[in-house]
Amino acid sequence: MRASMFFHGVAALALGLAPVFTGRAWAEPQPAIAMYGEPALPAGFTHLPYADPDAPKGGEIRFGVSGMFDSLNPWILNGRPAEGISRYVTESLMGRSMDEPFTLYGLLAESVETDDARSWVEFTLRPDAKFSDGNPVTVEDVIWSYETLGTQGHPRYQNAWSKVAKIEQTGPRKLRITFKVPDRELALIMGMRPVLEKAQWADKDFASTTDIVPIGSGPYTVGRVDPGKFIELKRNPDYWGRDLGFNKGRNNFDVIRYDFFGDGGVVFEAFKGGETDSYTEWNAADWGRNYDFPAVQSGEVVKSEIPNGRPSGIKGLVMNTRNPIFADWRVRQAMIDAFNFEFINTTINGGAEPRITSYFSNSELGMKPGPAEGKVKALLEPFASQLPPGTIDGYALPQSDGGVRNRKNMRAATKLLEDAGWQVDSDGVLKKNGQPFSFEIVLQQGAAETQSIVDIYVEALKKLGIFPKVTVIDDAQYSQRTNAYDFDMAWYWRALSLSPGNEQMLYWGAKGVTEPGSRNWMGMNSPAAEAMIQAMLNARSHEDFVAATRALDRILTSGRYVIPMWYPPVDRIAHIKQLRFPEKTPLYGAWPGFQPDVWWYDEAGK
Repeated sequence: MRASMFFHGVAALALGLAPVFTGRAWAEPQPAIAMYGEPALPAGFTHLPYADPDAPKGGEIRFGVSGMFDSLNPWILNGRPAEGISRYVTESLMGRSMDEPFTLYGLLAESVETDDARSWVEFTLRPDAKFSDGNPVTVEDVIWSYETLGTQGHPRYQNAWSKVAKIEQTGPRKLRITFKVPDRELALIMGMRPVLEKAQWADKDFASTTDIVPIGSGPYTVGRVDPGKFIELKRNPDYWGRDLGFNKGRNNFDVIRYDFFGDGGVVFEAFKGGETDSYTEWNAADWGRNYDFPAVQSGEVVKSEIPNGRPSGIKGLVMNTRNPIFADWRVRQAMIDAFNFEFINTTINGGAEPRITSYFSNSELGMKPGPAEGKVKALLEPFASQLPPGTIDGYALPQSDGGVRNRKNMRAATKLLEDAGWQVDSDGVLKKNGQPFSFEIVLQQGAAETQSIVDIYVEALKKLGIFPKVTVIDDAQYSQRTNAYDFDMAWYWRALSLSPGNEQMLYWGAKGVTEPGSRNWMGMNSPAAEAMIQAMLNARSHEDFVAATRALDRILTSGRYVIPMWYPPVDRIAHIKQLRFPEKTPLYGAWPGFQPDVWWYDEAGK
């Protein structure tokens, strides 16, 4: 049994509940479903382990957001959507517990049913589920939502929908989805799609409509909106699901407000000035040096550190291999060698954070140092001739002595560039076939820390005869250009979970090389990576799943697509003292599902 499963079983007992799930293959209705193993909480559980069922209702929480918004439709590629709608206004058939790697509990659906192969899944709707306008949530609404999202929605919905053979109503409150291909995660993914009210979208072009206030079944409705400036979500006092065990202690604020500011620096200043109530800090050095303003000194603002057990994900400068300059792995490695991480980490971050060593580092899913072994090696060997050096025999990021010159790694970078046909001419410019090594780094306006990192990096590249152009653009332009892959190098941040699955194809799949809007910013086209994702999706045991993920991690890391930065082993949230949260925090830390979901407002602030 996984250690986390054991822990959560103990947690369930601590709630005074007795586990009722068994390990048998089941084709009968169940109240929950886990990707691997058994759900931690029993049928009829009273609340999630990280929620306080006695948390008071009321008050307001205000967040600051960098950028702007021009859309109230977060389910399409068109426009920049407002915050909060997809999380709080609409709901899905099942709800995810952030205290388990990947387990869903009934929300709009009272039960889920599937076969041992998970070749189909059937959901039964709760009879009392209704939209905020009072209309019941019907099977027709669900089927329309799934078909519309799968054909007209954002690309993140279309990949999974392409694996659906049919969706059909099988009873007054039942629907069944049958799959075309073996993919054990699909039964869970289909439980997480947003459900919209079909009648609201009649005679409207879903893929291009951005100005309609959506009706959902969730705990909040859209309140006041000033396009581009702020949006308020109001707690629905008539919310149908407020008494579900899954929701007890959640959705406590009367109002959730998002104010949009020009850039990240302005967001922090707004928080310091009392215009917002909470601020998440991603820089350890800033956490230590920038929080001595009067509200912190007086105790009006509190600094909270939330532990997390999630993978590091990948954050750094991504190289777009659609540009022929970056198509050669030797060039990408040279770019990594030239990045003096130890010096930059000390200069920018006080050296306080560890480096991201692979996409799934900080978790059991991350690749192990040295050569691949056992099942990981067996998965990779059929693709050995296609893989860059280090994938099977071992790859590690370069390290410097922390000095500004980074001599050893710069020599290595020079050698790799020469091997790839690049030479510095008499004018000190790196060229190949008479053409200079020129590229553009695209950054988002207001990202002061990122700009500082790039400034140091650009100075180092000059020593190699490389003089990149740095372009800083606003939030809307940045989204537009990255969606269209119109950049050479850009700042990239991709969070990853403890249960990676179908979304990995959106991140790294070959379709993203040409289809806009994917997360495959690097433009990688790797049959080996897609094979590892398929192995993950069809793994029957936790051991096989971990092996497939570690193999994928090796392919991604040794692909040398991203110059990795650092990651926080804890989440740092500064907030006004009136904002409170339970002592028990979830496995995923401060990811969505924690703030503001289970926080509450305490007027006394004690």
